Amino acid sequence: MDFGIGELLVVLVIVLLLFGVGRISGVARELGRSIRSFREGLEGNDQETTQSNNDSDQTDL
Repeated sequence: MDFGIGELLVVLVIVLLLFGVGRISGVARELGRSIRSFREGLEGNDQETTQSNNDSDQTDL
């Protein structure tokens, strides 16, 4: 089952007809916000882990 450019274009046109451009752009915007929030959460978790490791190193002195 290999999809070519023609099949993808047909699917894209059908999706645009069913949902409309406004709704699709809203979904894409929300998806972008979700991904950004997820990345920020991962970065925050990394910073907390680094900070807790540094705190435990200082208490050992």
